[in-house]
Amino acid sequence: MMEKSADTSSPQKLSGQARFCNAPIGIFDSGFGGLTVLKELVRLLPNEDFIFVGDSKRCPYGPRDLDEVRGFVVEICDYLISRGCKMIVIACNTATAAGLAEAQRRFAIPIVGVVHPGSRAAAHMTRSRCVGVIATEGTISSGVYEDAIHGLDAGIKVTSVATPKFVEIAEEGLQLTDGGYGVREGLSVWSAYLPLAKECLQPILAAHVDTLVLGCTHFPLIQPLIAAAVGDEVQLVSSAEETAIEVHAILLRRGELARYEGRGRIELFTTADNTADFHDMATLVLGIMIESVYHLDLAAE
Repeated sequence: MMEKSADTSSPQKLSGQARFCNAPIGIFDSGFGGLTVLKELVRLLPNEDFIFVGDSKRCPYGPRDLDEVRGFVVEICDYLISRGCKMIVIACNTATAAGLAEAQRRFAIPIVGVVHPGSRAAAHMTRSRCVGVIATEGTISSGVYEDAIHGLDAGIKVTSVATPKFVEIAEEGLQLTDGGYGVREGLSVWSAYLPLAKECLQPILAAHVDTLVLGCTHFPLIQPLIAAAVGDEVQLVSSAEETAIEVHAILLRRGELARYEGRGRIELFTTADNTADFHDMATLVLGIMIESVYHLDLAAE
């Protein structure tokens, strides 16, 4: 975990508002895919503290009933608020679709998901008004991206394709890389998956989109592969990057950016009984040495 400089973190030296500004940002996902969002948040907001919860014990959320997932969202938000978080990021597309609105109604702090930031960026970027979305089957079937994009521009044609194989590729390929998420500028190990990627993306290519939303938090891990498969004429929108930009904007407008001078702390929790696997994945995705991952008990499955 990262440590802050000691001289600015003393509660005695800070006003109540300053202490709130220095409160952590909560972030959670059904597994480790949301670590790509955390990666972007740490890059853009290096002074902030983060508490990340990976609900790996109940992963994946996709096949579950949406009412059940909504309950998970409220439960994890309750925990993060009990930890004093000033803001919460739902770094999971299924959880965003199922529970974002309910969480926003229940809790007084800002809560953002990963769907609207990526949708907004795509609607603003497209010139041909043809946008593609790739995600898991659950996210695609929910229609949440189409609704969000059409809410911004009803004239945009949206082609949505479920690419569950990309989740498998991300998890398999990540473990074969030395630098994990840090190796995103070139194809590296992902090149072996290029024929399969082109096959999965054929409906996207056939629709002649000029902008493609990576609608799953795993997909930034294989962004070089996806870019190679669709070609240079298609702009990729990472929901992880766009969500981090939105979080920064919200905190800036509210005057709630951290007032520390040093780098922030990261606390990682998983609901899985075995924390070692999550620790290994977090180290690869974040590209930093992780000291500890803690077990978090939530309600039974």
